[in-house]
Amino acid sequence: MPYFWHSYFKKMKISYSWLKSYIAITNTPEELAEMLTDCGLEVESIEKHQSIKGGLEGIVIGEVKTKEKHPDADRLSVTTVDIGNNTILNIVCGAANVAAGQKVAVAKIGTKLYPTTGEPFEIKKSKIRGAISEGMICAEDEIGLGTSHDGILILDNNAEIGTNASEYFKLGDDYVFEIGLTPNRADAASHIGIARDLAAVINCKNKNSDCKITIPDTKLNATAQSANAIAVEVADAIACPRYSGITISNIKVSASPDWLKKRLEAIGVRCINNIVDITNYVLHEMGQPLHAFDANKIAGKKIIVKKLPTGTKFKTLDEIERTLTENDLMICDENVGLCIAGVFGGINSGVSDSTTSIFLESAYFDAVHVRKTAKHHALKTDASFRFERGTDPNITVTALKRAAQLIIEVAGGEIVSEIIDVYPTKIEPFKVPLSFANCDALIGKKIDHEIIKNILRSLEIEIVNEGNDALLLAVPPFKVDVQREADVIEEILRVYGYNNIEFPDKLHSSLSYSAKPDADYERKKISGSLAANGFYEIFCNSLTKAAYYDNGSSVKLLNPLSNDLNVMRQNLLFSGLEVIAYNQNRKNSDLKLFEFGTTYLQVAAAEKIKYIEEKKLSLLCTGNLNTEIWHQKTANADFYYLKSVLQLVLTNLGFSNLKQNSISHPLFSQASEISVNKKTIAVLGKANKKTTKQFDIKNDVFAAEINWTTILQLLKTKQTIYKEIGKFPEVRRDLALLVDKAVNYDQLEQVAYQAEKKILKTVNLFDVYEGDKIEGSKKSYAMSFILQDETATLTDKQIESAMERISKSLSEKTGAIIRQ
Repeated sequence: MPYFWHSYFKKMKISYSWLKSYIAITNTPEELAEMLTDCGLEVESIEKHQSIKGGLEGIVIGEVKTKEKHPDADRLSVTTVDIGNNTILNIVCGAANVAAGQKVAVAKIGTKLYPTTGEPFEIKKSKIRGAISEGMICAEDEIGLGTSHDGILILDNNAEIGTNASEYFKLGDDYVFEIGLTPNRADAASHIGIARDLAAVINCKNKNSDCKITIPDTKLNATAQSANAIAVEVADAIACPRYSGITISNIKVSASPDWLKKRLEAIGVRCINNIVDITNYVLHEMGQPLHAFDANKIAGKKIIVKKLPTGTKFKTLDEIERTLTENDLMICDENVGLCIAGVFGGINSGVSDSTTSIFLESAYFDAVHVRKTAKHHALKTDASFRFERGTDPNITVTALKRAAQLIIEVAGGEIVSEIIDVYPTKIEPFKVPLSFANCDALIGKKIDHEIIKNILRSLEIEIVNEGNDALLLAVPPFKVDVQREADVIEEILRVYGYNNIEFPDKLHSSLSYSAKPDADYERKKISGSLAANGFYEIFCNSLTKAAYYDNGSSVKLLNPLSNDLNVMRQNLLFSGLEVIAYNQNRKNSDLKLFEFGTTYLQVAAAEKIKYIEEKKLSLLCTGNLNTEIWHQKTANADFYYLKSVLQLVLTNLGFSNLKQNSISHPLFSQASEISVNKKTIAVLGKANKKTTKQFDIKNDVFAAEINWTTILQLLKTKQTIYKEIGKFPEVRRDLALLVDKAVNYDQLEQVAYQAEKKILKTVNLFDVYEGDKIEGSKKSYAMSFILQDETATLTDKQIESAMERISKSLSEKTGAIIRQ
């Protein structure tokens, strides 16, 4: 089976233990994953996370009962260790600090250890200088708990013998959910956002439940303004509707405490230092991006939010110098730019080990500005991801207080300014009316009104007014995608549960006339036919790279995601070749594929650009047509196989009298076009080496592209004719013809049908010979002719007369010599 791509949403990781800090839940990780998926937050995987690799499995607490000097090694000791359950182990130990009476960590036989440095290894029963050793007394670096190797790890005397080390050290396993977050769910891009949805689902499932999320306390003792405080000026309130900040002095930058490291590492965030780690912590906790500036590097003790002149050079944290545009909002001091707002920091303004004072930023930036900047500079960060989709404008101060509180806790310091909050125009909640009748109609089920209201309250949507079987709602700004009645109904439905909407007992329907042709029916019919013949359907992106086309007719994107996705495709061939190359690289080179897709073209017409959009069907085959099996020979895909498939498709659509002409094509080394009523409906051929070389494809590739738009237009006027099955027998006659090499089969077929229009039903070529037994300029064709009269049985005279007319016509019009 071929491999295909699918488009991925933003992957977001949520920690199970971290989530329980905000909501009281007893559900298992698997149960939570099901609840999240049912409410629209698809959990793609659950991963067990161990803060210490291996989780100290197989390591227990033991007590050294005896210690004796090894008889044959001065630096080794022979010990006996009690590990509980009446089990005494003989262990040879090389640590100088081992002594009787100590409580120690013991790795039993079969345990796999993951040291802090070096490769993992397994404990085996062994003889060391003649003494049996049945385990290992561990140092902290040998089990990943630290870096010291000065001696064995000596534990508290109160440690209970036989206790698992993971329990003693209180490691505790965590589970990490990987959620495929859709672009419209910016409100769920944090642990608290996920907790909010879970609380709503739990309350909906259990009428007696009053599950609420616990928001961390953000009380903060801010002192009076000091000389070290940073002032703020927002020069562009459209690009930055709200900007909050605070100055903290006398901090100490160092490594983060273990609890902070564990939480960030669990969700895959690299720890840097305590200040940066706190900003990342609050980002993943509340969904609000923060940025910490070194306050001593802010010239003039002032932050200015503005746009710099187009062409200004700015070096970012990745040490790349970027050229700014007129859309790029910058965080500046009185001299230079410090940071690209909402996207990426500057190389000279961030926190370093020598930083003692910081200015902490918490802002709400316009989503459009951030998106344009991030796209232009090809920067993707956790901050830009959230700002592009819309953050909560009313949480900036709360997040700022939370971060400042944690920074003082882990880095010391003191607040030396008031909280600065530049918020000239408050962003109000969205006012949305909700009709219960519309809700019932759209969902397809009448849900109790109290259930609906409880769901809305759990989602923090305020009910402003109620009456006349309707509600007036105030939707908080953090729900950026909920601004219409239909959006509110979708929120209600996903929390109530799609699976809780029953199928009706009756299906009400009415007959309706549909214009011919039914495009969906025709597509399904052909898809089924191709699948039955071993073809796999593929779905490819309509965006592709401009490098494939050099004709100047590409429809270009104004703001492309990348250079590989900067134009609309002009044909389906290149995307199909990408799929073939992808599969070929995975040792899957025998392929039969088809795709229904759209192509796009721009052409100049009457001093303006005209855009042409057409539906197409592509067929591709390469490699062997059938799998290797002992009783059947393999056959390679070729031009004639693909032609037969194409004819099958067109025949199923009801087309006959197809005309085929050889043509020259820039992408094919052997090409033909198929036409009906002088309209070209398909092109097929063998992809030339120049084309396949771009994709590093080794095998021959045969492709056909059918103009599906033209097909549907022709079907509008095509009449379906039903005929009775013939009651009278068919007669077959064969002719052997010697013809010039320039004569092709199509010519012979057309001449035959013209010569006998009444009873000639089918013409077929069943053998071709070219060799030393005939002239070099000739070839021999063996053709069969099926004759049938639908009104009577053919007589010998009728048959002979028809064959004479056919033979004579072939000789006169093509120069064919009838061979006896």
